[in-house]
Amino acid sequence: MFALVHLVPGDPVRLALGTRFSQETYDALRERSGLDRPLVEQFFTWFARALGGDLGVSFRSGDTVTSLIAERLPATLTLAFASILVALVIAIPLGTLSALRPRSVVDRVATVLSQIGISVPDFWMAIVLILVFAGTLGWLPTGGYVPLSEDPGGWLARLVMPAVVTGVVSGSVITRFVRSSVLEALGADHVRTAQAKGLPTRQVFTWHVVRNALLPLVTVTGVQLAYLLSGVVVVEIVFSWPGLGQLALQSVEARDYPVLQGAILLFALVFLVINLVVDLLYTAIDPRIRR
Repeated sequence: MFALVHLVPGDPVRLALGTRFSQETYDALRERSGLDRPLVEQFFTWFARALGGDLGVSFRSGDTVTSLIAERLPATLTLAFASILVALVIAIPLGTLSALRPRSVVDRVATVLSQIGISVPDFWMAIVLILVFAGTLGWLPTGGYVPLSEDPGGWLARLVMPAVVTGVVSGSVITRFVRSSVLEALGADHVRTAQAKGLPTRQVFTWHVVRNALLPLVTVTGVQLAYLLSGVVVVEIVFSWPGLGQLALQSVEARDYPVLQGAILLFALVFLVINLVVDLLYTAIDPRIRR
C-alpha cells in the first residue's frame, strides 16, 4: 500500500501550497512532512506511528488523519448499513420465491430484475432518482448529509435515494446467491427424507432448507457490506455524501499521502474484520464447522 501510493505521480507539497510559494516554504514543508527522507525510512517511520494510532497529518488541511476519518465515518456507516438492509429486503424474498418456483414467471422476472440491477450503472440510477424524486416530484432533497442527532427527518430524507441505489446493486448480486443456495438445499437428501416422512412444508423449509442456505448468504452479504463500508465513491459524489470513499478520492487528487494511506489501511482492516466475523458466524449456523 505504501509503495503504490508513493508511485502515484505528482508532488503533494506543491499541490498543497498552490501556485504561489517560496522555495524556503516548500523545503520546510517537505522536511516537516518527512518527504525529504528516503522512502524506506519514511515507511518505517509511518508504520511505527500507525501501530500507535498516529496516521499522520493531512498535507491539504493540516488536520490529523484520524480526525478526518472519524468525521466521515458516521456517514459511511449510515449508508453502508442502510444499503445492506435494502439489499436483504430485496434479495431474500425475491431469491427464495425464485428458488421455490424454478422456471416459473416469478423465477424469470427475478432473473431479469437481478440482471438489470447488476448491469445498470449506479451513477445513472442515482441521476434518474434525483430527476424523478427531487426534480419532478420534489419529495426528497437532491443530496447532502445531516446527522441523525440534529435532524432525524432530514437524515432519513437524504438517506433514502443513495441507500436505494447501492442497495439495489448489492441486492441484485445477493438475490442470485439466495436462489442458488436455496435450490441446492431443496435438492439435498435430508430435505427429501424430511418430506418423505410427512413433515409440514413450513417446518422442512425453516429447519432444513433455510439453515443450510444461510452460509452462502452470510458470505456474500459480508463481502457486500465490506465493499459498502469501503466507500461507494460514485454514489457519494452524485449525492454529495461525505463518506470515506469521497475522502479517498479527494486524497488521490491532492496526492495527500497520509490521508490516502489511512483510508486504504482502514478499508483493508474492514475487509479482514468482516471476513473474521463471517467465519465466526459459520460456527453458529452450522455446528459441524466447530469440530
